[in-house]
Amino acid sequence: MTAPEVARELEISERTARRDLDALGTAGVPVYSVQGRGGGWRLVGGARTDLSGLTAGEARALFLAAGPASSVTPAVKAALRKLVHALPEPFRAQAEAAASSLVMDPQRWGSSRVEPRLPCFLDQLQDAVIRGVQVRLGYVDRERTETERTVHPLGIVAKGPSWYLVANTETGRRTFRIDRVSSVDPTTEPVHRLDDFDLAQSWREIADEVERKRTPLEARALCAPHRIGVLRLGFGARLEVGGSASDGRIEVVIRGNDARKLAGELAGLVDYLEVTDPPEVRTQLAAIGDTLVARYGSQRCDS
Repeated sequence: MTAPEVARELEISERTARRDLDALGTAGVPVYSVQGRGGGWRLVGGARTDLSGLTAGEARALFLAAGPASSVTPAVKAALRKLVHALPEPFRAQAEAAASSLVMDPQRWGSSRVEPRLPCFLDQLQDAVIRGVQVRLGYVDRERTETERTVHPLGIVAKGPSWYLVANTETGRRTFRIDRVSSVDPTTEPVHRLDDFDLAQSWREIADEVERKRTPLEARALCAPHRIGVLRLGFGARLEVGGSASDGRIEVVIRGNDARKLAGELAGLVDYLEVTDPPEVRTQLAAIGDTLVARYGSQRCDS
């Protein structure tokens, strides 16, 4: 292209076009000028610029986490197919290899295969979050009561197979299960949000509060040190590990919904776990023991 053509295309002066083309050449972009009739500015034959700005490691990491073999949405896969063409040739082969080197299977062993289905209003709510506009939200709560309110969408969180909208409302910050949303009507009013709002931190606070509401009962116990890993695996976030007792056992707190259910979970751990409090859990454990002895004790004597 000639400098006048560049100037017309970019709606700048010819002098500015020449100056910027010279600056590009000085910065290492492989463009050069050809003097005389039929001359102009050319890109070195076969040269390409890395439009993505990714390093080789960043390109591999991106395609490893969200390549065609992963469980990302078709829109993400389509975007990655376009992005790979903008990568320099040496990066491209490694990125494509990374994309096919990992398969993510979220299904647990022994569980039935259930294909996750995205909520029907997910795209509209994502768009509202990105554009920063309020929406009139129709919502059906767990009691099947349908309401409509104007909310300020702050972010969207995927928790296991469920999707949640985090939003500000007239009564404070709320979370809405997106599969219970019955209608979404975006407005032109901007979202009001604090400058220091952090979605990840906000969700951690929400999740902690929900977990404590779901499991209000706390059982205190002493556990053999070599079995703490088993408790972590079985109880996850419901387990809090404390310090060492005088006998070397580890103090733990395990949260549950009620005494009977929690005792049922703990009954099989008696070889290495001793519940010290509360009394109602200990009582339920004793009742479970009595029932087991009554039902199976005679078999032990016979054997």
